[in-house]
Amino acid sequence: MSDLGAGFGYLMKGQRWVAQHGRWFGFGLLPGLVTLVVYAGALIGLGYGADDFVGWATPFADDWSSPWQGILRTGLTALVFVFGLFLAVITFTAVTLLVGQPFYESLSEEVDRSEGGDVPESGLPLWRELWISARDSVRILLRVALYGIILFACGFIPVIGQTVVPAIGFCVSGYFLAEELTAVALQRRGMSLKDRLVLLRGRRMLVLGFGVPLTLAFLVPVVAVFLMPGAVAGATLLARDLVDPDAVPGPGPGPGTADSGDAPAPRAWSA
Repeated sequence: MSDLGAGFGYLMKGQRWVAQHGRWFGFGLLPGLVTLVVYAGALIGLGYGADDFVGWATPFADDWSSPWQGILRTGLTALVFVFGLFLAVITFTAVTLLVGQPFYESLSEEVDRSEGGDVPESGLPLWRELWISARDSVRILLRVALYGIILFACGFIPVIGQTVVPAIGFCVSGYFLAEELTAVALQRRGMSLKDRLVLLRGRRMLVLGFGVPLTLAFLVPVVAVFLMPGAVAGATLLARDLVDPDAVPGPGPGPGTADSGDAPAPRAWSA
């Protein structure tokens, strides 16, 4: 259980780091602001259209008497919106990281640099970085979607669907959110998606301690934007210690790494 507290500690360290480096905090806000506008519009649209979708999807309930029709459709409408929110929490990070790839690479490099030692590099061009990030994000989102469908179905189980399932959903969200954020630093260390997942599975409670509180905070869209720079910084600190418990970085990839062609390079951007 101590790993849960340690994971939360990395989240706090990341927020402190950007608070002490205000220029990088402002630099890291830009991608999140752009993504927030798009996601806010999508969630508002879902809020207005979810009931119509449920009505279309449940024609068998058209002739049901009150209050059963209302109970069914109101419950399903809530589940549709929660499912959309669940996906939004995960995809927000993936999309923001993709949009802000050069920004967050530079921020992550600066965190590595401030902690001492060499900054890992792979030397890939920007287009290759974006391709790798997009490909890995799609793979993660497919996993999340699969879990989401299973949890959505389990939501119909009385009592369990309203208690245990949401808790599991937040854990799944937090785990994959942490994966997306640590990917910025771990890809620079030459680690493929498969290797990153193996690494994170070895410290599940640490990862959940970092990702679950962040997932809960990300439920408030504006909060997500302001926490994102610190989340990337904290994930970089977490990644450093996962790869090297002594937190002494080096230019080469860590154990279990993939071929360097799968690791994006840092960008020479400045804040």
